[in-house]
Amino acid sequence: MSSTAPSADSSQSSLPALHWTEAGETRSAIWRSERGAAPPRRVVLADDTMSADTAYRLVCEGTGLLWRGDFHNARQLVQALARRVDKPLKSSKQAKLERKKAAAPGDSAPPAGHTFHLHRQAQSQRARVLGMVLIEFGADYSIALRRAPDAKQALSEAWGPADACQAAAQTALTIVASLRELMGVISAHEWRKKGVEIAALGKAPNNRIHPHYGVFSPVRGEYVNLVATAPLPTKRPPKFVAFDIGTGTGVLAAVLALREVDQVVATDMDPRALACARQNLERLRLNAPVKVMQADLFPEGQASVIVCNPPWLPARPGSPLEGAVYDEGSRMLLGYVRGLSAHLAPGGEGWLILSDIAEHLGLRTRSELLAAFDAAGLKVAGRIDVKPEHPKALDPSDPLHAARAAEVTSLWRLVVA
Repeated sequence: MSSTAPSADSSQSSLPALHWTEAGETRSAIWRSERGAAPPRRVVLADDTMSADTAYRLVCEGTGLLWRGDFHNARQLVQALARRVDKPLKSSKQAKLERKKAAAPGDSAPPAGHTFHLHRQAQSQRARVLGMVLIEFGADYSIALRRAPDAKQALSEAWGPADACQAAAQTALTIVASLRELMGVISAHEWRKKGVEIAALGKAPNNRIHPHYGVFSPVRGEYVNLVATAPLPTKRPPKFVAFDIGTGTGVLAAVLALREVDQVVATDMDPRALACARQNLERLRLNAPVKVMQADLFPEGQASVIVCNPPWLPARPGSPLEGAVYDEGSRMLLGYVRGLSAHLAPGGEGWLILSDIAEHLGLRTRSELLAAFDAAGLKVAGRIDVKPEHPKALDPSDPLHAARAAEVTSLWRLVVA
């Protein structure tokens, strides 16, 4: 899943500052937040002596906790805060009253997407609270805490070289970010080292895609297999070209390059995605040449197969990291559909990879999708469906379980009407 929206990086011209008082002196640091959160207005020092209940009260008030204790104890504190956030806030009596009210005759049904929007609000609040445990980094990305990991390489991959970060701030300051963000950076670094095995790329070890920080990892293999097995158009021009729109890690471009095509052009707008795709495609040493280029959706020219796997949910991303999941106003989806016919070679097909989970969540209807095809002068030549098998689809405790359990991912074969 990919997004063509550009993401923020460490080269941005100005970075906000965080201020606090320590040992009777006013101190400042560069504030880093991938999701664009403002620095906490109030910061207090915290260490191993602070209880989880006290910490929870403070973070709920919007106070940042700048950690000065043992690193692993800070991780345990975040876990304790998570348990308090996730604990049901309503008493059983309140819950019964609300269920009775909801079941009352004559009550109107909740608006479309109600469950989804409540879930997103809860997730946003959870992220805000858990993001209030803060870690200070040296100008070289070092962490001066007992039992702290060496995260310099992981942070350099995510934020850029430390000297570039300092240059962006125009001063030599330490850096403060949430512990939760640091753990995400470290996790992304481990995924980048290990890679994700893609069965459609063949046998190990040359079948791994290495996602970078901020680039969606192709952990859901069902949509990759659709591109690997869908029948190619029968009409073959002298040079069979394929486009991969919003390439992300480059996984679909790589799968296309292993098929009977002469050239693949992969596009994206995100600098992180472009760097990630180039590295993956160079590592794989594919048969067909793949050109990776920055473009908002389509490159110039025409192709016999044009693949696009846009974000599946028409909602506003909460951060650049969510750009591969949420497509505000269906911008990428509709941009692809509307521009497809102009870029299809005679007899060519547009392959739209799309889950129907938005339909089950009440965010989009099937008729709206089909109307978009029709308005763009396209018709459906066929559709290949697959049932996802990701863990959340099997978890009845997930707030969106009903939608996930009913979800189907499809490859829509679109042709000029």
